[in-house]
Amino acid sequence: MKLDSQRPEERPEPRPPLSSCSSSSPSGQAEGSALTAPVWIFGYGSLVWRPGFEFTSRKVGFIRGYSRRFWQGDTFHRGSEKMPGRVVTLMEDCGACTWGVAYEVRGEQVAASLQYLNVREAVLGGYDTKFVEFYPQEKDVEEPILALVYIATPQNPSYLGPASEEDIAAQIIVSSGCAGHNIEYLLRLADFMRYFCPQAEDKHLFSIEEALTSILPCLYYTEESLEETASVPQKSKG
Repeated sequence: MKLDSQRPEERPEPRPPLSSCSSSSPSGQAEGSALTAPVWIFGYGSLVWRPGFEFTSRKVGFIRGYSRRFWQGDTFHRGSEKMPGRVVTLMEDCGACTWGVAYEVRGEQVAASLQYLNVREAVLGGYDTKFVEFYPQEKDVEEPILALVYIATPQNPSYLGPASEEDIAAQIIVSSGCAGHNIEYLLRLADFMRYFCPQAEDKHLFSIEEALTSILPCLYYTEESLEETASVPQKSKG
C-alpha cells in the first residue's frame, strides 16, 4: 500500500556505501544564530515532504552519528491524547547515518521559518534543537554544512521509546491527528527514502512499513466480512 508522493524529476545517482560515522557535532540553540546569515535546517521526518515554510534552496543528504526511530509520541499532528501516534526522532548511534533534506533559509525567511518550526516541532512536538554536520548528496560538495535539527530526547513527556516493529505498526494504523493519518506519515517517509535515497538503508523504517502492510489486508477483510454479514437477510426464528 502506498500513497501518492512527489517524485523527483531525475533520480539521484547511487552513492557508494557509507562508512562508520562520528557523532562529534556542535550543539546549540537556534536563538543564538545570527539572523542575517543563511541558516540550514535538516529534516528527517515530515519536513522532507512538507516543510511548511519558505526556503531558498534544498539538498538531499545525510547526517552522521544518528539513527532514525519511531519512538516519539504525537498527540497533535498524527495522533490524539487518547491514541498517540508514532513519529520519528533521532537517537545517537556512532555507526549510523540518517538521510533527509536540508533547507537553506535567508533574510526574512530565517526568522519566519524558526518561529514556525518552534511551534510545530518544539511546542506541539516536544523536540529540542541541535546543530549537526549535514553531508549533501551532490558529489561536488566537499565540506559538510552546519545545519539545525530538531530532536525529541527521552526526557520529553511525549517520548514513547522502543517497541517491536509490529507493535509500532499497529499503533500507527489506529492513530490520526490534525495533520492527517499516521499511516500517511509512515508511507510518505518510506517513499522519500525509495525515490530520493535508493542507495541508503533504513531497516527500522522499512520493517515497520512491511509490518503495516501485512496487517492492513486483515483489517480490510474484517470490515468487508462485517459489511457482507450485515447485508445478508437474517432468518426469523420461531
